[in-house]
Amino acid sequence: MKYAHIKKCDIANGTGVRTSLFVSGCRNHCKGCFQPETWSFDYGHSFTKDTEDYLLACTRPSYIEGLSLLGGEPFEEENQQGLVAFIRRFKQELPHKTIWTFTGYRLEDLLPRGRKHTVVTDEILSYIDILVDGPFIEAQKNLMLKFRGSANQRIIDLKQTIQTGTLVLSSLNNN
Repeated sequence: MKYAHIKKCDIANGTGVRTSLFVSGCRNHCKGCFQPETWSFDYGHSFTKDTEDYLLACTRPSYIEGLSLLGGEPFEEENQQGLVAFIRRFKQELPHKTIWTFTGYRLEDLLPRGRKHTVVTDEILSYIDILVDGPFIEAQKNLMLKFRGSANQRIIDLKQTIQTGTLVLSSLNNN
């Protein structure tokens, strides 16, 4: 797996100050995407154990609320395989930190029988606190929305959704 960029202190991609990993590779190719260079699976740097160590070190300080995963597309099959062990390690070493994940797919695509469900998807979803889902739709672009680019995208409280078995939107959807 490759990644495009790491932001050590990011305030745009989730609540609080976060460390953000932008993975490479995306098949969605949304019109108006703010990072089309990340569509290529060959763009950027190799994701290695050193990269994992660096991300963990960046996220350890008490003022960092958690990790955000963006892209590219974290839920492309190749990226799921590349991320699962790291996310597992992250939650083992920093269990009190939150994980936000941004995907151009809908949650329904990630669930069993969904088009992006793989053998590791359920495990990945179990570690995510907040999932921002849905493709960027340029015609629904709204710069006033927090943590999303277009009005169709949802901010899902994934822990509550998994626990209750019904879709639970975060109160952040109202902003």
